[in-house]
Amino acid sequence: MWLHRYAKLVALSTVLLIAAGGMVTSTGSGLSVPDWPTTYGWNMFTFPLSKWVGGIRYEHTHRLIASTVGFLTIILALWTWRVEPRRWVRTLGFLCLGAVILQGVLGGLTVLLLLPPAVSIGHAGLAQIFFCLTLTLALATSPGWRAPATRDSGLATRDSMLPRVATLTTAAVYIQIILGATMRHTDAGLAIPTFPLAFGHLVPPAWTPQIAIHYAHRVGALVVTLAILATAGHVFVHHRDRRELVGPSILLLAFVCSQVTLGAFVVLTGMNPVVNTAHVVNGALVLGASLVLTLRAYRFTGSRYTVHGSGFTGSPVRGFNEAEARP
Repeated sequence: MWLHRYAKLVALSTVLLIAAGGMVTSTGSGLSVPDWPTTYGWNMFTFPLSKWVGGIRYEHTHRLIASTVGFLTIILALWTWRVEPRRWVRTLGFLCLGAVILQGVLGGLTVLLLLPPAVSIGHAGLAQIFFCLTLTLALATSPGWRAPATRDSGLATRDSMLPRVATLTTAAVYIQIILGATMRHTDAGLAIPTFPLAFGHLVPPAWTPQIAIHYAHRVGALVVTLAILATAGHVFVHHRDRRELVGPSILLLAFVCSQVTLGAFVVLTGMNPVVNTAHVVNGALVLGASLVLTLRAYRFTGSRYTVHGSGFTGSPVRGFNEAEARP
């Protein structure tokens, strides 16, 4: 139980870190501190508060939060390895640790290489992967996940469609986030300055690389919204009595509505930093809700057998349930 609570704390801290990174990008503060891992020659933990001015405040705060999340992740990995009996969960803990270390290296390279788009986009994309890893660990250590799925409890309904649809939706959300990161780090955020139309048309009348990236992100938003509607609709039609599936579906719909609204205001406000950062954070929440729904779909509907006491019924297939049943 305590490991689960701590894993949730790390996941929530990761959302805070994504918000801090979003503010750095949204305010153009990425090079406000031109050295790394020091801050103007100071150890980052002893940098005087009086010097936290302008963009330095955003970049330095981001570094401190990143360091804190890294420290929390070290504890998480060691704690998981010490008390968790499931090998795949222990491995997941060290995947979190590896991801946060790589994230720190990429963060440093973005500064030392003067914000190259490829590295900056990779940094943004890995942040989302790290968030997904911590969220998965928090879910896997929860009491609801560890409880056996039994026919009597109604948690073992076979549905091969939902895991597939949910997986595709989660993949689409992640691709959309990468498109958004590409748009931000190539200065394409206002390449199409009008909304909902593009220069008064459904399709831009003229094209540049930045317009193409921006328009791809808008098309991606439509694709993701339709995918989420299809996934949530499937849950409401076929599993409306299943709280562990309906809950994340409702959150997913709420988050995607907020995301579309925030995306519109990003353009209409001329990329206001607060609105832009909220858009980044909410995108992570969309991804997280979709991931939770996907994992639960596999956990509770993606197996051909149920667990009754100490035995199995049906034909087992590889998946989360099989791993859970092993000692």
